[in-house]
Parts: sequence; structure tokens; C-alpha cells
Amino acid sequence: MAIASHVTKRVLSTFAAAKLPEAVAAAGEAVSVAAVPSAVSAAAPERKVLEFEDTGRLFAGERTSALVRTLAALQALSVGPLVDVATAALRSPAVVGSALGRAAARATAYQHFCAGETADEAADVVRRLWRGGMGGILDYGIEDAEDGHACDRNAAGFIAAVDVAAALPPGSASVCIKITALCPIALLEKTSDLLRWQQKHPSFNLPWKAHSFPVLSDSSPLYLTVSEPPALTAEEERELQLAHERLLAVGARCAEHGIPLLVDAEYATVQPAIDYFTFAGALAFNGEEAADGGERPIVHGTIQAYLRDARDRLEAMVGAAERERVRLGLKVVRGAYLARESRLAASLGVPSPIHGSIQDTHDCYNGCAAFLLDRVRRGSASVMLATHNVESGQLAAARAQELGIAKGDPNLQFAQLMGMADGLSLSLRNAGFQVSKYLPYGPVDQIIPYLIRRAEENRGLLSASSFDRQLLRKELVRRAKAAVLGRE
Repeated sequence: MAIASHVTKRVLSTFAAAKLPEAVAAAGEAVSVAAVPSAVSAAAPERKVLEFEDTGRLFAGERTSALVRTLAALQALSVGPLVDVATAALRSPAVVGSALGRAAARATAYQHFCAGETADEAADVVRRLWRGGMGGILDYGIEDAEDGHACDRNAAGFIAAVDVAAALPPGSASVCIKITALCPIALLEKTSDLLRWQQKHPSFNLPWKAHSFPVLSDSSPLYLTVSEPPALTAEEERELQLAHERLLAVGARCAEHGIPLLVDAEYATVQPAIDYFTFAGALAFNGEEAADGGERPIVHGTIQAYLRDARDRLEAMVGAAERERVRLGLKVVRGAYLARESRLAASLGVPSPIHGSIQDTHDCYNGCAAFLLDRVRRGSASVMLATHNVESGQLAAARAQELGIAKGDPNLQFAQLMGMADGLSLSLRNAGFQVSKYLPYGPVDQIIPYLIRRAEENRGLLSASSFDRQLLRKELVRRAKAAVLGRE
């Protein structure tokens, strides 16, 4: 039975103008075909933008041994009790601190999701991807710095990643960073509290605030700050300025070499401060020259579509960027901190900042994507659509084609994580779109938080790995038949 027959068709209201390809697969819960208005369903065209049926073409050039390893890893991650045991082990200092524990992590999840321990090892992966028609996003996997000394070391690591990217083939690599690696966590939390309080009380003065780019909306989780926070001390203001200077140093090196800098979103308690820093970088490096020339901006922020306030904040950001004549760069993701956000909200007895259903998250993601694709067409924004959801990939590809966005336009990129959604990556590449894989690297113990999120993501509500596994099984069966029986 064709793979496409196992997945439902749905036209989201936000993509009503787009043509819906026939073969789509949604991560998470299935959506009933009966819920789709018949008049809209009838408009779905026969031709598909992305193709998944011919797995021989899809996985051409991929070694059988690599497909087997990927299938085994995704199958293991789909077993809930096994994931629970593994994540508990990864959280245990006794396990991670032992040589045996690190070796076990390195041979399993680390090998599947990470590009190596050094930037040079990750660069080798970028070169391999580039030969296969895709790019790479170098992510020096460090986060949650505790003090300024750690932040300085991390900034040096990010700058080294930029230098490595600059030595790779032009256009093959970008660099991703986390603000929690450049500014102490406690200071980010306090700064975020102050920004939330100002959102609730606009007359509240923040003397250190260098720009008024919107980082919150009235629909943001302002309840995380319940009373007026204390002002930053003189030492904290100095540390905030140092963090700003670290970001500018990384951004300047990126601008020198024309390397895009992607700033990851993180968790709600620190996200306002992260966005504040991100837009400070955008104002410094994405100015009028990029806006007038249509060039891809240097600094890209991130919108997490699983957050209830995502669309409101996105529209505010776009409006501010147009007023300031700043070329906006954004990466759109669903979000990877679902378990953390849910635990925090439950502990505080407050509503979760995350959408109440997976379909609401899908609708928000696709709506944000459609909104930004229109800005790409106008030449006012650059977007990286980071998704493992096949339906979202299909809809965005169809919408981009309908809007006449050239597949070689550097202001439209797609991305998936290393070790996940390879079928979607390859299908987008085969359709002519620009695709990159997100490549975290660093010592095993440094990458543990990332590995935990990947395990939870594959087990959790947003998982799309069942479709990946189905594609892999089909291709492995096809290859086995070809080898044993001499036929397809």
C-alpha cells in the first residue's frame, strides 16, 4: 500500500490560498478527513511538490548501513519506557560522570544526533552534506552558562565555529548559538522578569534598555512575573553589557565572512531576554544595506510555534522591522522545551504557555510560515522553516511555488535536525529547495541537555519519526528484494 494512503489530507485555513499536495503526513495526532470542507478538498491538485513514494530515488546515494542505523535508532526512541530509562540515566551525574556512561551515550544517541566532538569533525559532515546537495548548521552545543568566565569561553567557541564555517564551500554552512551560553542564566532570568513587568506597566523605566524592538505581547506568559522585580545592580548592568559585546563579537565575525548567525529560542523564563539580545544583533547587522539590496540578513531570531503568543509576537516583530528598515531574519520551529514548560507551569499553578492541542501548534506553525513566505516574496524578510512535519513541508513548498519564490532564493531555507526527518530533507532537496541539517557538536557531557530534548521530542507529542521509520522500512525492503531476488 502506498505510504501516502496512510496519511490524511488537510488544508489549513492559514494556507487556504496554497495548493495542497496529495501526500502529506502530520506529526502527532491524525486529523480526520471529514473535518476538511469538501469544497476545499476538491481543490487539491494532482501534482505534488514533494515526492515520497519512490524511496529508491529519495534515498539514492545513502548507504544501506546508514539507513539501518537510523531505523534502529528511531525505533528505539519510539519505545516510551526505554526512552524514560535513557533520559533518567542521562540526567544522572553518576552515569554521565562515568567513563562507561559517556561511552554508552556516545555509541547510541550521541552518534545518531551529533556531528562529532570538534568543529573540524562537524565540518567534515558539512562537506559530505554539501556533496549531496544540502548544507549544514554548525551548533557548538553549549548552553546555560553560570558566570562571565564561562560566557567568555563559549563566545570564543562560537567564533571558532564561524571561522570553520568560513573555510567551508561558500553557502554551505551557517552557525547557530544560544544566548544562554553568552549571558549568565540568573541574569537572563532577571532581565526577562524586568521586560515582562515593563510589558504590563509601560511606564516602568529600564535605564539599560538599548532598543524598543518588541519581544513580548499581551498574550505572552506575563504571569511568570507576579510582582515588580528589583532593578539590575550596577554590576549586573555591566555583565549585561558584556553579554551584548560577546554577541556583537560573534556577529561581527559572521558579517565579515557572510555567514548567517541563527540564534536559538529556549525556554519561557529567559526567552524575553534572548529576543532582546537577538534584535540588538539584528539592529547592528541587518540594517538598511541588507534591506535595500535584498541580501540574506546575518542575524536570525527564532519563533517557537508551540507558544500561544507566537503569532502575535511575530506580527509585532515584522511591523517593527519594517518601520526600522531592518531586514528581518527568522527561523520558525515548533519548539523543543515542551516537557520543561509543562512542568514549570504545573509547579506554579499557572496556564501553560504552550498551545492546548497539537493541531493548534500545527496551525500556528503553518500560519507563521505563510505569513513569512509572503514577506520573502516582498523582499522584506528571510526565513528558515525548520520542521520535521511533512504536512508543513508540503504546504510551505506549495505556497512558495505559488508565490513565485525562486527555489534558489537564499532568503528561503528549510532545515531539519541531524538524525531526524531525513526523508523530508531529501524530498525538499530533490524538489530543488535549499535544505540544511542542524549539526550539534561538542564533548558528550556538554551535549547531554540536547540529547535529552531529542529523546523527549521523538517520544512526545510532536514526534514525526513514525513517518521516517515507514520510509526507511520501505526502502530497506526494496533494497533487500533487489539484492536477493534481482528485482524491485
